[in-house]
Amino acid sequence: MLSYLLPIFIGVLIIGYSVGKPYWREYQRNKIKNQPFKQQWRNIIQQRMPYFRKMPTDLQQQLKQHIQVFLAEKNFIGCNGVQITDDIKITVAAQACLLLLNRKTDFYPKLHTILVYPCEFIKEQQSMYTDGVLHTNKKALVGESWGFGKVVLSWQDTLDGANIPDDGRNVVIHEFAHQLDQENGKANGAPILGKGQNYKGWSDAFSSQFKKLKKQAKTGKPSLFDYYGASDPAEFFAVASEVFFEQAKQFHYEYPILYQQLKQYYHVDPLHW
Repeated sequence: MLSYLLPIFIGVLIIGYSVGKPYWREYQRNKIKNQPFKQQWRNIIQQRMPYFRKMPTDLQQQLKQHIQVFLAEKNFIGCNGVQITDDIKITVAAQACLLLLNRKTDFYPKLHTILVYPCEFIKEQQSMYTDGVLHTNKKALVGESWGFGKVVLSWQDTLDGANIPDDGRNVVIHEFAHQLDQENGKANGAPILGKGQNYKGWSDAFSSQFKKLKKQAKTGKPSLFDYYGASDPAEFFAVASEVFFEQAKQFHYEYPILYQQLKQYYHVDPLHW
């Protein structure tokens, strides 16, 4: 009898765990959000993120609560001599959590670890040429988002992105936009949309501007968007996200339809910060 009941008992426990896990996680997150936000952390945000002071009070409070959860759930690892400090963790978390405001979020569920290098880092890539020989290419990067739990960042470029809030260049926003894009699989420029949005409207807005950017990159014509966004739709979404948060006024003026799509997606309007 016991041998018969044991599998049933184990099955009930597994089902109970699966059903109860989201509620337990939400309970834990709410406990973390209700903890006092350290003054030292607030000082870091004010020092490292000039536009924090321009944000509405309710968004400032949300951001601080999101930072607390982010730090509790994500692991930071220093590379090439970097010592992880509160300065690094808060600066990264504050910018990453900008993308999560005013909406239900699972705090980048696939992400477990943030690797931090002192400056740009070298990535080796192997490719097979037409001669059948495997070649190794080296490429200098300032950030990278992996679909299996990691984001890699240059600390120097992270600082630059935070300290200059209106140049449309922010490596943390860029890489964490990729993380959002990767929540439903491989990054393709079409993240999981919320209520009130549809993929046709999203695709129409992004496709037309992506094609325009590719032409601008080919001819050298100036663009609000970095030419890197012309690489593929995933990169364009990440680049557009940088500009949305950092150059909202010009973005809204030049590309109102695309701006509206990102405003609906991110549930914030930096134009009025």
